[in-house]
Amino acid sequence: MKLSMPLVYAGNPRESADQVVALEKAGLDTIWVAEPYGFDAPTLMGYLAAKTETVEIGAGILNVYSRTPGALLQTAAGLDNVSGGRAVIGLGASGPQVIEGFHGLPYDKPLGRTREVIEIIRMGLRREPLVSDGIFKLPLPADQGLGLGKPLKLLNKPERPVVPLWVAALGDKNVTMTAEVADGWLPFLFHPEKAKDVWGDALAAGTAKRSADLGPLEISAGGMVAIGEDVKGMLDFMRPMYALYVGGMGARGKNFYNELACQYGYEKEAKQIQDLYLDGNKRDAEALVPLEWLEAGNLVGPASYVQERIAAFREAGVTNLSLVPASDDPAGTIAQVKEWVS
Repeated sequence: MKLSMPLVYAGNPRESADQVVALEKAGLDTIWVAEPYGFDAPTLMGYLAAKTETVEIGAGILNVYSRTPGALLQTAAGLDNVSGGRAVIGLGASGPQVIEGFHGLPYDKPLGRTREVIEIIRMGLRREPLVSDGIFKLPLPADQGLGLGKPLKLLNKPERPVVPLWVAALGDKNVTMTAEVADGWLPFLFHPEKAKDVWGDALAAGTAKRSADLGPLEISAGGMVAIGEDVKGMLDFMRPMYALYVGGMGARGKNFYNELACQYGYEKEAKQIQDLYLDGNKRDAEALVPLEWLEAGNLVGPASYVQERIAAFREAGVTNLSLVPASDDPAGTIAQVKEWVS
């Protein structure tokens, strides 16, 4: 089981990025860099590539709307080069609020877009001319442009002919597609004991169509880690994030994370959290996040209990345990967990 960590920052991301060197020495395998509608991920990933030596540097995630497949190919190849073959590209559809509100693009055909982007990136990394006749037209047909386009291949030779492509997915159809064509899966707000009930059929359906050339599907999931006899109260620090996603990351009737909470069996709480959050009562919404979910989705408690949670994530198929250390010594926490998973 590998160990990974999202790059967490509230102010200047360089300060957090500079700490990755110590985490790398402690045994961190992968660092994930998000971008939602903040700073772009590739810039920070390039910065991390120059600062580190062995840690994998993952985009978690790049959306499939705001960049063309060709641009995503260039990013994958460029980051893999400057990192010496350590790039991991997480892809996803994001959501209507970000795509339509921040990027000004229609949120349409998310599954088809993701599938085609994966196909085109892989095509380009093999230095084949880019051709597509689906949602993306490569080259653009003459009747839609000037008629001067022709299939082009990547100008530079990639560091590797294959860069791992992961997909952030929650819905059944998206998870099925991910299990079929992606190298890895990035679920969110993961509940190990309930994961099979929610996604088991979708994963099985995708795996049945998966090419043997891809190897087994990798899965990255986890949460906050705090090790000690009297640390359970630290779970409250996770309430704002859970409430934000379940209550505010989307509109009524179109919130993927709210739907996930319902699938986990928290229908009543999900509705109440969303109503309170959208009405501006964030603190009240946070208080309703089920403690059971917080305990299951994070690794907070005595050493023996944390090891039990690691085993639960492993049993649920997680191959890359994602951690957010809540301690004065994050590197020490990573080193301790590394011993347990090795």
